[in-house]
Amino acid sequence: MPLPKEPTLFLKATSALCGPTDDLVIPHEAKSVDWEVELAVVIGKPGVYIGERDALDHVLGYCIGIDFSERDFQFNRGGQGFKGKSADTFAPLGPFLATGDEIADPQKLSMRLRVNGATKQSGSTRDMIFSVGELISYISRFMSLQAGDVILTGTPAGVGLGQKPPTYLQPGDIVTASIEGLGEQAHKVVAGAQ
Repeated sequence: MPLPKEPTLFLKATSALCGPTDDLVIPHEAKSVDWEVELAVVIGKPGVYIGERDALDHVLGYCIGIDFSERDFQFNRGGQGFKGKSADTFAPLGPFLATGDEIADPQKLSMRLRVNGATKQSGSTRDMIFSVGELISYISRFMSLQAGDVILTGTPAGVGLGQKPPTYLQPGDIVTASIEGLGEQAHKVVAGAQ
């Protein structure tokens, strides 16, 4: 795909939040639950129209985030990404928050995601299309950022949708995600109640 000229923004419901070792629950009717390891940026200082030079001053800290997505809901159920990204347990954060002063440069962190021990994603935040500072500044042009807001910053290549053929999570799978200096998450995939 061609590189975007501007970041694509979407929201996740707060009910999607969960912890770094909670089960990933596959929703009823789901056909294609996918993974995306991402650097999560937690805002500590509110702002609007934040200049890119000042953007990192608004960061409280960083942690691992996984943007789990149900691709069928996202692409085939009315064209709303929100529906495919907001199921319960689809936004795990943790295992801890490293404050901004503990991460010297958020653009120099290696990241990896494995499914059942097999590496699916391996990359670095240095390869992000838009830097953390650019994202904070850009988002603040459309809405005020509040303390406690979390920005997921994008993912390396290797998502299930991009596999040939596409590969999605199944009950019993184990997903682990790690980012340099931020620890590791581990999630067992389970079927949701019918």
